[in-house]
Amino acid sequence: MTDPTTRRTVRLTVAQALVTYLSRQYSVADGERRRLIPAALGIFGHGNVAGLGQALDQLSDELPFVQGRNEQALVHIATAYAKASTRHATLAVTASIGPGALNMITGAGLATVNRLPVLLLPGDTYATRHQGPVLQQLQHPIEADTSVNDAFRPVSRFFDRITRPEQLLTALPAAMRALTDVDTGAVVVSLPQDIQSHAYDYPAEFFAERDWPIRRPAADADEVAAVARLLAEAEKPLIIAGGGVVYSGATEELEALADAAGIPVAETFAGKGAVQRRAWWQLGGIGLEGTPAVNTLAREADFVLTVGSRLTDFSTASQSIFQNPDVRFAAVNVNVHDVSRLGATGIVADAKRALAALTEAVRANGTTTSPAWQDKARALHETWWTQRAAALDPDTPFDLSAEPADSDVVRDTDAVLTQGQLIGLLQEQAQDGDTIIAAAGGPPGDLQKVWDATEGRRAHLEFGFSCMGYELPAAIGVRFAIPDPARRVLSLLGDGTFLMAPTELVTAAQEKLPLTIVIPENHGYQVIHRLQMLRNGREFGNEFRYREGGLQLAETGDTKPARLEGDYLKVDLVQTATGLGARAIRATTAAEVRTALADTRDHAGPVVLVVPVIPHADLPGSGVWWDVAPAEVSEQESVAQLRREYEEGLTSQRWYG
Repeated sequence: MTDPTTRRTVRLTVAQALVTYLSRQYSVADGERRRLIPAALGIFGHGNVAGLGQALDQLSDELPFVQGRNEQALVHIATAYAKASTRHATLAVTASIGPGALNMITGAGLATVNRLPVLLLPGDTYATRHQGPVLQQLQHPIEADTSVNDAFRPVSRFFDRITRPEQLLTALPAAMRALTDVDTGAVVVSLPQDIQSHAYDYPAEFFAERDWPIRRPAADADEVAAVARLLAEAEKPLIIAGGGVVYSGATEELEALADAAGIPVAETFAGKGAVQRRAWWQLGGIGLEGTPAVNTLAREADFVLTVGSRLTDFSTASQSIFQNPDVRFAAVNVNVHDVSRLGATGIVADAKRALAALTEAVRANGTTTSPAWQDKARALHETWWTQRAAALDPDTPFDLSAEPADSDVVRDTDAVLTQGQLIGLLQEQAQDGDTIIAAAGGPPGDLQKVWDATEGRRAHLEFGFSCMGYELPAAIGVRFAIPDPARRVLSLLGDGTFLMAPTELVTAAQEKLPLTIVIPENHGYQVIHRLQMLRNGREFGNEFRYREGGLQLAETGDTKPARLEGDYLKVDLVQTATGLGARAIRATTAAEVRTALADTRDHAGPVVLVVPVIPHADLPGSGVWWDVAPAEVSEQESVAQLRREYEEGLTSQRWYG
């Protein structure tokens, strides 16, 4: 037994011990060992500069530091890095106390909802309390130990507050376990600003290199057999591939199962690109932004196998998409809560191992679908592929005259391309190894519907939280994870999202990161405008328009305030991007877009391509319903009619168990 009086110790501050410890942690998956947290990002304030700031400076060779502009964006960078690293690595993010810490809350929620690991190190108010109330301190009237950092608790997978230096000895291993767990998310270690600088004699062995395995839970044979029986009994089966297929690296196993049993495969947003091989059973997106072909098959399916997905309302069309009265469900998931959704028969296991076992059982049973089901899938997909090609064709001018009389497509801007045609141009240019990113507004839905993410073309769609402001910093995170400049990292985001959070362009320029940011300029929050028209019948507050005469907030009088119904705002996105350090180009025609994409592919820094697109010219619909309720009482007859249609749609919702 070791004599504790002779144990070797190292005297470090809490911050120095934290940084040293993080620099020596590794993940191990499938025999690959890599740094679990290879860098830190942050913005310094009085709550972290003297503690963590000093430690990161002193130990910058062990843990490089990236300076950012917005704390929320820095969390998005780290989360996107984790997603692009298939959850085998992440980054640490530090912020000062008060508003700096709270700016990370949205990013924490995104990471946790998407089951993506990120380590957050917010500063906190003094633990000693001699100084209080200190700058930016929340004074709760009945909970004296509460700080703003307690707001992290509901959006984190793990939370701890360090009030004594020796607490790191148990807190940090627990944090690493959460980061490498199958049910991961935001991990928060809250650091009071005084404690960061306190010293302690830490055991030297605490700082030895440590490996953390990314586990692959094996499939239970009985669970596999139960799902195999259901599959053998099915006449019209369908597979839905989620993000778990991608994170598990189970693409080949999924393709083998689809091939062996002749089962059509649909993909969720997170599962986009789960199938890489072009085959008749590779059909694309499902649900609200899926393809009409997939959704037609889903309505008829009598057996649905979900792999690595929690099936949000976009995928299930608010529980209305599966209309076969005899439909049964099975699921593969490492998360015991997600595996039982829709009353599914579950296989609680890693997707790669479970799919391999299920394929073996299918081959042993000789299970395969009928030629009729396969032929239907082929025919539906071919019809959709023709529609898709027409919608993406950038060389056939959009025919405004063919629009119905009541169409709200805007005819008087300088745009000649639709957003679909712009995506068609991006698809032309996409190469093996390229990544396209989207998160909020119209781009992720359009990409889910029409983007071909096979043959090495990656799709990085964040739609668990659908967070505006993710897309640009996510490009930085993906580029950190995929440093090869020959592999293009492209982010597609609307002008509304760009105007909300453009500042990490400065970070990309500072780090000389080759990124391509494509902005379809359509003058507003147009995807919500579309929903608004479908549920309210008229536009209000979603387009970027001037208020004629300005807003007068009179306390009395009968004057009605002017509405936001003037001309479109004149905002120069090219000048904005140029001023933030990017090479910026405005391209209007298909030829100009092609030239800009080709000329900037090798640019050693951020590129912003602004392309005007025709407002309200949308891709073909998906043919499914979504549960967004119009007002039950309204003076507007159009709303009353839309409410009646909505209530009719409610009858399509089902409870599956």
